[in-house]
Amino acid sequence: MPEYPYSTHLNILHAPLETVDVGRLADACAERWWNQTLCQVNDSVVRLGVVEGEYHWHKHDRDDEFFYVVEGTLLIDLEGSTVTLQPRQGFVVPKGVVHRTRAPERTVILMLENAGIVPTGD
Repeated sequence: MPEYPYSTHLNILHAPLETVDVGRLADACAERWWNQTLCQVNDSVVRLGVVEGEYHWHKHDRDDEFFYVVEGTLLIDLEGSTVTLQPRQGFVVPKGVVHRTRAPERTVILMLENAGIVPTGD
């Protein structure tokens, strides 16, 4: 598996009935591309991302991904188009669709995806 310059933490940080302080976690992050699994909801996980720059092109053969912008601007490049998300906007990338995410500035996002997804793609 290739090495990527992202800090990805797949451990589940919060159990049910615990408060998840997204703002505190995001404010404490000094990395340019970081994500942390916050909690599990049924067979899915919620991840927090603090991102700046661009991710590599990839796809997930069996899993959809939902992106929700908390702060900043997230660009989702698809083959032939780009979706721009501002705070309080979300977007689903369906399974099998080649995509990459980019953030021209420090951006805080939430992602909802199957617990077994490989974040870097299949």
